[in-house]
Amino acid sequence: MAGANAAQMRHFLADTYLSFVYWTVLTSLGLCIWYFPLWHMGISGYEVALLSNISPVVLGVPFIRRVIRRHRAIAAVLGLVGVAAYAIANPTQRLLAVAVGSAGVSLSLGAALYTDKVQGTGRLERDIQAWEAGLLVSIAVRMLFQTNNPVWPTMNEANGGWNKTGLALGVLAVLDVVTRKSDAMAEVHEAKKHDLSPGDSTATKRQAAWVPAALGFGGLLFALHSMYSDSAIIGRWSWDGYPATGPQPVPWGGLVITAMAAGFSVGHRADLATGMLWWGVASANAALITLVSGWPGFAGGLALGFYLGTVTRSILRVVALCPPGRTLFAGMLWYNILVLGHVWVVAYEFVPGGPLLRERTWLIVAATMLSLYAGVRAARASLVSRPVNARDGPDSPVARTLRHRARSVFWVAVVAGWAAMAVRLPAATRTPVPFHPEQRLITSAIWTVHFDLDNDMWLAENRIIEAVRDLQVDVMGFLESDTERIIMGGRDWTQRVAEELSYYVDYGPSPRKHTWGCAMISKFPIKNSTHHLLPSPVGELACAIHATLDVHGRDVDVIVSHNGQEENPLDRKLQTTELARIMRESQNPFIFTGYVVTKPHAKNYKILFDGGRIHDIDPTDSDRWCQYIGYRGVKRVGYARVSRGTITDTEIQVGKFAVPEPNEDISAWLPSYQRVKESHYAPEYHFPTVFRGKGVRGHFYHVFKEPRYFE
Repeated sequence: MAGANAAQMRHFLADTYLSFVYWTVLTSLGLCIWYFPLWHMGISGYEVALLSNISPVVLGVPFIRRVIRRHRAIAAVLGLVGVAAYAIANPTQRLLAVAVGSAGVSLSLGAALYTDKVQGTGRLERDIQAWEAGLLVSIAVRMLFQTNNPVWPTMNEANGGWNKTGLALGVLAVLDVVTRKSDAMAEVHEAKKHDLSPGDSTATKRQAAWVPAALGFGGLLFALHSMYSDSAIIGRWSWDGYPATGPQPVPWGGLVITAMAAGFSVGHRADLATGMLWWGVASANAALITLVSGWPGFAGGLALGFYLGTVTRSILRVVALCPPGRTLFAGMLWYNILVLGHVWVVAYEFVPGGPLLRERTWLIVAATMLSLYAGVRAARASLVSRPVNARDGPDSPVARTLRHRARSVFWVAVVAGWAAMAVRLPAATRTPVPFHPEQRLITSAIWTVHFDLDNDMWLAENRIIEAVRDLQVDVMGFLESDTERIIMGGRDWTQRVAEELSYYVDYGPSPRKHTWGCAMISKFPIKNSTHHLLPSPVGELACAIHATLDVHGRDVDVIVSHNGQEENPLDRKLQTTELARIMRESQNPFIFTGYVVTKPHAKNYKILFDGGRIHDIDPTDSDRWCQYIGYRGVKRVGYARVSRGTITDTEIQVGKFAVPEPNEDISAWLPSYQRVKESHYAPEYHFPTVFRGKGVRGHFYHVFKEPRYFE
């Protein structure tokens, strides 16, 4: 008996790991697809790879269904292709490999739901519980690796990937699938009896609910992926700046995995999980996380996560009762439609029909909840309203044994997640120290980082960290920084930058605010920050962070902003006018770092600098178009432009300033544009020498070939 139990636990752990592979490939597919429209600035054609997940449609073909039933390892091996894709350097070929992996893991899930539904064996319950456990393991791993999955095909040895380890574990899990024995010969006979023809009366009864079951499955998968595949997502959804009114990802991300595990742990109670009152409560909490910031919104997100955990088993069980090909095809198609809607709400300017969903995340959430309503209604009709076979019920000995085994894995994952939070907490909460407090210096920079995805489709935060460290910046603005969406991997790379280099971080406008993101890190305490959605009547929604920092005992205001595109002159004018108003009305010293999209001394340039009562860091620099630095009430020391390397398509601009003493008024001070040699200043005022000449890692002083210093 002990040996049999150990074997069953081994099988469950192998299935859990293959489920981890499922969530790994699922969450990486959108990220790899995103690389192509990002560089094409619109639909690229590679988006068709999203349809790789409709592969379960082939289960509608009897011959293929029989082959997959007898050789389940085929689909598992195809799924591992998505993990092995990291070994392919070419982005197009790597995406193709990930698409093959996506087809494999989707087919594997479909095969499990179809072939293991024989009553009394508990195999379907085990498969569903392993799928749930795989999600929790994925979340826990990402908590440890600062929201990245180390097995993603966008990771490698250079940027912290554990791809070889992940692939090796996958091979071991597949070998377990290949070598495990059938639970009983009777299962094969029973499975053949369930392979019913379309004319069978039992089949007809079971096909009646396939459409709502498919909608429920698509809505469930989308909700889990878009909001709960990482512990930081709903925390960032509820983020609204400083003073912080909501949770920080560390340690409070631990509550997310706890809520999910708790929901999965009681998911066997279909009578409660599929109740309409429970759905209504979940819908209210979905509205909270969608519309409300701070702790109330986060609490709504936790409650919604718990609800999704409770209904997962019921929805997957009713899907298993439906025709596999059409049901999973429709479910994955609906999931893909929701994913596209999730993209359309922010990318509306670049996609057909974009204005229909412009800034309407609430509509996508509502569609998701209605889908879940359809799914739980179908589940209630099939699982609760009809008599249950005693040997297949939730109180059977087999079911109780499976629940005990699954819960042990669920809660081990939760403990691992909280342990990861404990390990990261000291770095996340230590007090940052500015670089040159004796000289009262503040070094501020701006960089458009292309969503932390480099020119060759690898995650770039390692090199971003190295560049920020070598530049010794006190305050830095990152543009195109919001990665808490399916197409960006649902991750928060700013956490790693802040923890490893010791910065305060403001993630910027929440993902539910429909911008491409602007974030800020600071060595100085952030006393207050306001997130602005700038006027954008025509094009993409522009964002800005207006923060007040405690800089060497004096309040200094900083703006990080990202204006709209060249094609929308009205937007850019209105956005620049609003930025100028914010700066003009502030009484504090001010540093502006932003993406303006204008030529020097053109109309919008004058609106910004003259209307905002700020000085250009170098008005003689005529080779600018996007990024600009301005200032007021601080003394400019120097200015540098650093090449982008292979991380993005935009350079880094850096300015050094000296901050007056708290009682010193320099509001009437006018800057001199007389340039001086570097030796004019003490070494503490100098820009780093590592970027001179050929520089390091592709970053070097360019345009002027060296920093500029001013009196």
